[in-house]
This record gives sequence, C-alpha cells and structure tokens, in this order.
Amino acid sequence: MLQSATGLARAVLFAAGLVAIPAAAAAAAPEGPMGAVHAFLDAFNRGDIATAQAANDPDVGIIDEVPPHEWHGPGSFQAWVGDLGKDAKANAQTDQKVTLGQTIRQQVDGDTAYAVVRVAYTYREHGKPKVEPAEMAFALRNETGGWKIASWAWAGEAPRAAKR
Repeated sequence: MLQSATGLARAVLFAAGLVAIPAAAAAAAPEGPMGAVHAFLDAFNRGDIATAQAANDPDVGIIDEVPPHEWHGPGSFQAWVGDLGKDAKANAQTDQKVTLGQTIRQQVDGDTAYAVVRVAYTYREHGKPKVEPAEMAFALRNETGGWKIASWAWAGEAPRAAKR
C-alpha cells in the first residue's frame, strides 16, 4: 500500500472489489468498447485509480449499491471512490474481489456502445465469507482518445454466505 491518499484510494478500490481480471484475460483484453471496460476494471484491480478514472468520462454517471447510490457530473468518480471507502469501513469488509464473468450483451452503434457483463463480488464481512453475484451495465462513447465509459451501473443480488 502507498503511504498517501493514493494508498487510501487503493484500499478503497479493493474494498469496493470492482474487478479482478485473470492475467491471461488482461493480456488479451479486447479492443473497442470492451477494451475500455477491461482497462477500467483491470486498473481498479491493480489499485491504479488514475488509470481507472481515465477510462471514464470526466463527468461519468455511476449507480451503485452503496449510499448515496448515484453520482454524476464533475468529480463524480472521486466522490464515488470516497463513498465506497466509507461503506467498506463501516461494514468491516476485507479481502474484496470482483471477478469478471461472461459478456451478456455488447452493442455498438457508431460512436456509442452498450455492454453488460456478469461479475461476482466476494469478500469477508466481519470475518465471514460473502458472495454477491451481479451484473454491470456500461454506456460508452468513442471519443478522440478512444472509447470512454460515459456511465455504468452495478446491479447485484443480496449478498449471502459464501461456500468455503
């Protein structure tokens, strides 16, 4: 862990458990809109907040299960990261990991795209293993620097005890 705000943010990212991409998948990340999704999630897995944020529009819209549940506009990404950290700390969550699963849908319409992926969030809450199957939906735009995430949403089932 880094000894700075970046270190705190790194802890928040792992607490949020966005996505762990296996090394083979990261090495063979697709191009186009899904390349942006992989870049975002892989950066989160590494705790690289700046790169994760760069994969998103500056005013990215985010919907997530942690309060206040919705962020948009300038500073939305950093506000979301801060709220994730507060939630993880309040719920004593550790060992967080979100594993990227199957792409359910990908649709490209010129300079815009839509994608839905399955994910699994595993973690410990007060030391007890939990799992939350979920889906993430992304809206993307092809901008001058390439594909960027315009908005994304987390839709998870209620967490349950994980099988050991």
